[in-house]
Amino acid sequence: MVSHSIYHRQILSKGILICIALVLAFLSPTNANQSPPENSKPIAHFTDIAAKAGLADTVIFGGETKKKYIIETTGTGVAIFDYDNDGWPDIFVVNGTTLEALPTGKAPTSHLYHNNHDGTFTDVTEKAGLTHTGWGQGVCVGDYDNDGYEDLYVTYYGKNVLYHNNGNGTFTDVSAKTKVAGNGKTWGTGCAFVDYDRDGRLDLVVANYVDFDLSTAPAPGEMPSCIWKGVPVMCGPRGLPWAKNILYHNLGNGTFEDVTTKAHIDETNGHYGFSVSTLDYDDDGWPDIYVACDSTASILYHNNHDGTFTDVAVTAGAAFNDDGREQAGMGSTVADYDGDGRLDIFKTNFSDDTSTLYHNNGDGTFDDKTFPAGFGLNTQYLGWGVMFVDVDNDGWPDLLLVNGHVYPEVDSQHLGSNFKEPKILYHNNGNGKFTDISASAGPGITTVSSSRGLAVGDLWNDGRMSAVVSNMNAPPALLVNDVRNGNHWIAFRAVGTKSNRSGIGARITVKAGARIFVDEVRSGSSFISNSDMRVHFGLGSTTKIDSIQIRWPSGLVERFENLPVDSIHTLKEGAGTELKPAPKQP
Repeated sequence: MVSHSIYHRQILSKGILICIALVLAFLSPTNANQSPPENSKPIAHFTDIAAKAGLADTVIFGGETKKKYIIETTGTGVAIFDYDNDGWPDIFVVNGTTLEALPTGKAPTSHLYHNNHDGTFTDVTEKAGLTHTGWGQGVCVGDYDNDGYEDLYVTYYGKNVLYHNNGNGTFTDVSAKTKVAGNGKTWGTGCAFVDYDRDGRLDLVVANYVDFDLSTAPAPGEMPSCIWKGVPVMCGPRGLPWAKNILYHNLGNGTFEDVTTKAHIDETNGHYGFSVSTLDYDDDGWPDIYVACDSTASILYHNNHDGTFTDVAVTAGAAFNDDGREQAGMGSTVADYDGDGRLDIFKTNFSDDTSTLYHNNGDGTFDDKTFPAGFGLNTQYLGWGVMFVDVDNDGWPDLLLVNGHVYPEVDSQHLGSNFKEPKILYHNNGNGKFTDISASAGPGITTVSSSRGLAVGDLWNDGRMSAVVSNMNAPPALLVNDVRNGNHWIAFRAVGTKSNRSGIGARITVKAGARIFVDEVRSGSSFISNSDMRVHFGLGSTTKIDSIQIRWPSGLVERFENLPVDSIHTLKEGAGTELKPAPKQP
């Protein structure tokens, strides 16, 4: 969250760019970024069916009308994953707590909702053994022991929790046994499973936010950085000590080793880490790690192929915005938005600023394309969860952002923002530009809330991408697109054999006509959340796939052919036609 000390520096430079963007938008003969006419058929129309579907439990997180400390502001993440391997994605919503002590037995727990295959879900939290309580934060998914069942890692302010999936509908807390709980004093936020050394076992990266001690935390207005627009507000993160990120290496014996120092992760310091997105941005076959950071430069850990990383965010052009400024980075998402075969990055930021689109140039660098792409006008919202998702299956990834302020005082003091804010849906025009279609995208988008985590997935296995949103002190939202069209799609579940069983890090390339579609199997991302890890591609009017190529983390490259569209396919390592043999394991 951006502090008062950098707020005024943002206004002048960004205000000039916004004025230029407005003029260009109105002068443009095509008016590419204006909303479609009101009488045209909507591209998407989202409805929140959470209550009807059975997602009724409130996400508790700090005070409702006042946030005294920063710990009350971050909210929680959500995960979409198939915990029981029945082929239908389930939903996990992280929960928090309050500063005030709650009655015995009344402390909020996270919630696991089982997909009933009929549009409804059943809360199976207690049966599954997921009743841990505390200041829950983020969640990521991965099969760390390669037993065929996806495990859960949940971050906390305090000790983190690794839940081993027992394969019978229950989970066991193995945090201490596996040595990934932390010291109990850290504030974990985003996380992701990633096989950074390509040894076939999933490792774990954890972002940490602030070195925070509730007993000594400054009160609202106590320091200059605790004033926002003249009003005393909770303090931080500026003025509070930063915390280092952590990398755990999977030893393959049921335990992990903290290799933060060995891997040079701790050489990047002075950052307030939030979301973690993994991507092989330079297409060298080794996964890299992007961390969106609050009020400080973003981090891009480049994989050096030898167990170490180098933060190249500054030289790669992914640390700052086009003005060369630090931003208050919250959520991040990855996709090839312009169809050039390279993975790009999008990041949400604080209010009175823009989100940021980093275009991958293919030479190890990124360019800030925020304004050319049409993202320069929505500066009033404070963005959190964000995902590239093709809502109309036209073959071009759209963008869904969820918003909500951190200061409840913005309402009572009339500070030009609202604590509860609508979501934003940008439609990808297929020419490098996006159109804000929020106003016509249904009540699921326009209804206001103070949202945080966001995950997307094909909950109904029919090619329609839905979204689950964690809302502050309210039930989660389950957004379903009511608009159907004739566009086609295809999706893939990757199953590793020599590679990690989850297939995390596998790069899938689809050739269909003149188009090439590229994405990777990914844990984490968005704002401290985990989306459906099945890789989904909209295909537009295309009815035939020419070829499907997958590069596994092991190095094996295979081709799969004759797979029909409008279907979800399982790609098992070793079952395709080998194009390139895998090298020996490191």
